[in-house]
Amino acid sequence: MAEPTDPSGIPQRKLEHVEITARQPALGAVTPGWADIYLLHACLPEVDYDAVDLRTELLGHTLAAPVLIAGMTGGHPQAAPINATLARAVERFGLGMGVGSQRAGLRQPALRGTYAVAREQAPTALLLANIGLPQLLDQGSEPALTLAQVQEAIDTLRADALVVHLNYLQEVVQPEGDTRAAGALAALTRLCAALSAPVVAKETGAGMTRAQAERLKQAGVAALDVGGAGGTSFAVVEAQRAAARGHTLGTRLGQTFAAWGIPTAVSVVETVPVGLPVIATGGIRTGLDAAKALALGATAVGIARPALIAALEGDAALSAWLEGFLAELRAALFLAGAPTVTALRQQRCIVLGATAAWLEQLGHRLPLR
Repeated sequence: MAEPTDPSGIPQRKLEHVEITARQPALGAVTPGWADIYLLHACLPEVDYDAVDLRTELLGHTLAAPVLIAGMTGGHPQAAPINATLARAVERFGLGMGVGSQRAGLRQPALRGTYAVAREQAPTALLLANIGLPQLLDQGSEPALTLAQVQEAIDTLRADALVVHLNYLQEVVQPEGDTRAAGALAALTRLCAALSAPVVAKETGAGMTRAQAERLKQAGVAALDVGGAGGTSFAVVEAQRAAARGHTLGTRLGQTFAAWGIPTAVSVVETVPVGLPVIATGGIRTGLDAAKALALGATAVGIARPALIAALEGDAALSAWLEGFLAELRAALFLAGAPTVTALRQQRCIVLGATAAWLEQLGHRLPLR
């Protein structure tokens, strides 16, 4: 059976994103800040290791641990088995999961199954549909998504919530990028008001300030995913794609803006005071990183590349990786004397180095608690 084709090149772009991300770390020049965060050791934990409770409430769901597999792929036939593997794992471990941008499926119905497979494999898990904020506006000859199309994306996945990703750094580097942005906040406000499903505003690697988070809250979003700098840089990913095509300008822009963005740890501290659930995505590589994000006030963390690499090796590899990640997270809470995730959020942590400098210049008083 021939693979579906799309003259826009979106399915091929989705495949290239996975291939580039999996092949080698596409990191920018910004670190996420986790190395600057220190949890205080409790030599008398006063809680049994096995009694540490990782359960977390997010978007009306109880997660067995405060962990989401970030939306990464879909929209190409080779994405279906990846999403299926990820979904089986989140169902098994009681976690949540997003899918990649669903624009390809909206344009080409034959590709919708590459997203819908997630619900087939994870019937009870928290699942998040995904569209891009730029697609809520007319982009040249490409009309804005309609409310009916957005609802279709949600229905395809039978999703519990919708991610609207804010990826203008990626778009400005991408040769095919959609760079109209005037009116995006108003479009997002209208969408939030029209949908019954909660909306999560998600950055994709450049981070978030408190001022921007306040505007997103006013627009009606239910949660924030800070998508901070320090993990996979889509400026770098798109620079590699541009270089492979001989696109000099895209290559130059990606290289120049590889250091653009607000570190994830800083983004968490900035956005938590807004009062919405905060998901810390960006450079989360270990359960200890996750614990540090939670100690800064995040409600949950998002993991992407490590889960993708394990998923490409199969179910057993992904399960083993997640077991190790969750063991690290549980150990961090135990050693900090925190019986629950909520208790960890209330504890003091030490912030040093570049992260402390960032926070001081942004007006935060240290220590944070």
